[in-house]
Amino acid sequence: MTKLTRRGLLGAGAAISGSFILPRVSIAQADNRPSVTIAVQKVTNSNVLDVLREQSNVGERVFYSSLWESLISKNFRGNLEAVPGLATEWKRIDDQTVELKLRQGVKFHNGDEMTAEDVVFSFSRERMFGDSEAKSRTTIKAFEKIPTPRPGKELPPDVIGVARRMWPDLVRVDAVDKYTVRFVNATPDVTIEGRLMRYGSDIMSRRGWEEAASYLDWARKPITTGPYKIVEFKPDVSLTLEAHDEYWGGRPPLKRIRFVEVPEVASRINGLLSGEYQLACDIPPDQIAGIEKNAAFEVQGGTILNHRLTVFDKNHPQLANPLVRRAFTHAIDRQAIVDSLWAGRTRVPKGLQWEFYGDMFIADWSVPAFDPKLAQDLLKQAGYKGDPIPYRLLNNYYTNQTATAQVLVEMWQAVGLNVQIETKENWSQILERAPTRAVRDWSNSAAFNDPVSSLVAQHGPNGQQQQVGEWTNAELNQLSEFLETSTDRAARKKAFGRMLEIAEREDPAYTVLHQNATFTAKPKSIKWKASPAFAMDFRTGNYGV
Repeated sequence: MTKLTRRGLLGAGAAISGSFILPRVSIAQADNRPSVTIAVQKVTNSNVLDVLREQSNVGERVFYSSLWESLISKNFRGNLEAVPGLATEWKRIDDQTVELKLRQGVKFHNGDEMTAEDVVFSFSRERMFGDSEAKSRTTIKAFEKIPTPRPGKELPPDVIGVARRMWPDLVRVDAVDKYTVRFVNATPDVTIEGRLMRYGSDIMSRRGWEEAASYLDWARKPITTGPYKIVEFKPDVSLTLEAHDEYWGGRPPLKRIRFVEVPEVASRINGLLSGEYQLACDIPPDQIAGIEKNAAFEVQGGTILNHRLTVFDKNHPQLANPLVRRAFTHAIDRQAIVDSLWAGRTRVPKGLQWEFYGDMFIADWSVPAFDPKLAQDLLKQAGYKGDPIPYRLLNNYYTNQTATAQVLVEMWQAVGLNVQIETKENWSQILERAPTRAVRDWSNSAAFNDPVSSLVAQHGPNGQQQQVGEWTNAELNQLSEFLETSTDRAARKKAFGRMLEIAEREDPAYTVLHQNATFTAKPKSIKWKASPAFAMDFRTGNYGV
């Protein structure tokens, strides 16, 4: 299992040319570059810096584009379209094979040059796939709790689960020569380029892995190619990065970046205003006006390719009947949440999809209508007697999470649903399989411009919901495989429409609340532009100009 393929934009069959390399500056000169401290709600959830283990919004923020890089990158200064990354060009060999030319002269943080050997290893059994097989849609059970780290290099089960979620049919990656690789799939796949640019398909140093004493040692200080390298990682406290001055994209503009966990919004804002922090993330919309009353500060950001969801465990006795889950979906006044908690700065989307899907976007789809009378009728048909339904919640992991939960509970109670909030400390407690697992919060992103990147990746056979045992549906699983292997775009779109019907109407796996948005506060004197993502770009050209 050493060969993989990356996918940028669908249908990107033609080779794409590379971008220029910025001139390097002598590192012997006096280093007068600034350092910044960034207040975040959370650094990582898994307490590691492995992109396959930390598949999260908070991980995206600290990983991209500071630490990890992929062969095909995203334009974080544009609309997240595909651009050359560690590969300068790529082309389709056939429906199952993509060939890429590697950027020459790329240096890892340990000084080694990146070659095809590192790419092949990054997609190997040892690093990604373990004993899993391509073309197997068997759900890999994982994620119910963060396992105790093992000695040696044995992969945690969730790493293998994520790898097969990303690359269900990857057979191998071949090194054609020192700077050329081929990703070979077991099945036709129109999304290989997109998979190559998605979160997790990033390149690591083979020697860095081999020299680490254990998986955990490596995962807390991986050797990568990004413009910044790890100085110190204190789980649950902070992550400090310093400039990688041999970076292929030019000398980084910052000397150091320090991400500090500051869970409370008020503390992040106060630290920003006092000068303790140079940037403060996850600012709720109702705090923006107060910050910007001070003419020296501004708040940047907006909607991103991520939706907030409420997720169901249909194994819970009160949720086994899909009519009850449907009642949940029709009891929600989504626009009221957008207006009251988000000051209209986001929107209610057309289900779990985004317009950037292009011709795969289902334009006439919509989220379930706000219809309290229908919700009450559904509960009556289901014979629901008012038994309690637990709602597991983290304390504002998501912006406005607690306030949103309180509003949702009131809406559900108004139609007769007896929903009770249970506040948890971490994701392990949220996902733990137990009689109290019923309803929880989540968010889903689109890693590239096809529904395979969202509905299939998050709710299909090896999506998180099925891997933790919350939900499954045989027809949706069959359609997932079709969507991943068919090259007939019209038939794929029809299959996607049917999948939305199943997952959002007939047998609800989740219900979409609203499109997510993220806001970052900073002094106006700092010249930096927010990306249309959780990621924060501190490369040359996006800081200090």
